Amino acid sequence: MKKLINTRKVNLATLLTVLVAASVILTLLILTVSFHQSNKESLMATYLSLNYSKADKMSHSVESLFGSMRTNLESTVEFLETHEEMTDQEIREQLELLRTSSGYFNSLSWVDETGLVRTISPVSVGLEGTKITSGVTKDVLDSKKPGVTTPYFGPTKRLLILMNQPFYSKDGTYRGMIGGTIYLQEENVLNHILGNDAVEKYGSYYFVVGPKGTLLFHPERKLIGESVYQNPIVQKLTHGKSGMELVTNTKGIPMLAAYSYVPGAGWGIVQQTPYSSVHGLLMDQLQQLLLNGLLPFLLLLLLSIFIARKLAAPFIRLADLVNRLAEGKEVSQPLRDKLMEPHWNREADLLTKSVAIALDLLEKNNQELTQSALTDSLTGLPNRRKLDEVLNRWASEMQLFSLLVLDIDHFKSINDTYGHQIGDEALKTMAAMIQTIIRKQDYCFRYGGEEFVLLLSDTDALGAYHLAEKIRERIEGFQIIRGKTVTVSLGLSEFPTHANSVDELFRLADQALYESKSGGRNRITISS
Repeated sequence: MKKLINTRKVNLATLLTVLVAASVILTLLILTVSFHQSNKESLMATYLSLNYSKADKMSHSVESLFGSMRTNLESTVEFLETHEEMTDQEIREQLELLRTSSGYFNSLSWVDETGLVRTISPVSVGLEGTKITSGVTKDVLDSKKPGVTTPYFGPTKRLLILMNQPFYSKDGTYRGMIGGTIYLQEENVLNHILGNDAVEKYGSYYFVVGPKGTLLFHPERKLIGESVYQNPIVQKLTHGKSGMELVTNTKGIPMLAAYSYVPGAGWGIVQQTPYSSVHGLLMDQLQQLLLNGLLPFLLLLLLSIFIARKLAAPFIRLADLVNRLAEGKEVSQPLRDKLMEPHWNREADLLTKSVAIALDLLEKNNQELTQSALTDSLTGLPNRRKLDEVLNRWASEMQLFSLLVLDIDHFKSINDTYGHQIGDEALKTMAAMIQTIIRKQDYCFRYGGEEFVLLLSDTDALGAYHLAEKIRERIEGFQIIRGKTVTVSLGLSEFPTHANSVDELFRLADQALYESKSGGRNRITISS
């Protein structure tokens, strides 16, 4: 009977059947959410349409502004081309008249074909008589084409855009250009036209970007000149597209944005409203709906929490166990025993037992992998990772030991003459031979290539020297490769007599090995 009770579990389907009883209340909640969703979509569509209408209207205004600015420049150039007798002073007066009467440009200048600023309005800019030899202004001058630049820092270190019109004499000789500038970070025509009601109710606002995604106008003037190309709708504007969508701006704020391209200037107008404004209105509606169904909702919530906690308890325990494994922590025996306890839920019971079996298999595999990670695959000796582990442990315990570095003499010539397969066999034979000589408490490591490292426990330099000599003689007297005598060079140091740090101990042993090799090889050197 006891066995029968232990094996009978509550089926998950039974629990789901119980939850169906709450379907009426859930249906009410679903209807509430559906109502909220439909209202949200309706409000979003309304805001997007309004924003697009504003952005499109604003783009027409900017297009008209751009056309007027271009017309003014063209008219000025036509006038100057028909009055070639005008002096520089008279031309400056003409430019000053255009600047003050139109209000389009912060400054107007005539730059002749050589790059010399012949005249400029206002004179206070301070560039008259200077020669422009490089930069965007020079590129525009040399192009001999009308156009509008992207924002750049001009000779006065102001962030500006330049609209230019080439200037010719009657006989067709290029006389330079008439250029009008807009100082983006100062009062300008964009501020005057666009600045009114830039920020509207509910946080709606618009901004203007140039052909490369640089801000030309923004309610926060300090942002003008910054690139917002990473904004996805700005990228679409730079490709000449218009539209509307929900987008996250460069500050990470969701916006209901509409955007309109200005073909004549290559600019873009973006009108956007924070999604939070729409979200606030929706929340007010949702709050009213929830107040009407608060009591049944709370009852359903309490019931769902109770059942969910009972159902989730074994899975939480499994999650904690897996998390401990992921963090590399050991699973204690009490936790294993807890894991093997029968559960009231059938699926949870099967899963926990499967995890327990998998845990045993995982620990077995981890042990094998750990052993493999610390062992050199060719010689079967422990590798450098194991060397670091033992070396640091002995040093931290301030244990007396000696470190021996062994290197096969002329090993490259062995590989070159007999092949790498014979070289590998020589390494394996030498590893096996060394292990027969050292004691059980000593270690021999494959350090890399033809180099081995020995750690001799409780052994001073003199004792290590005698053991090293034994190894050297044994290798020299044993034909590891048929028909060839193989020799080794060794260097050794003692801890803590020679050094009280692992790095310094290793450096001294390496230096001693170098002395053995430079002294003729097939010998042992003790670090001095």
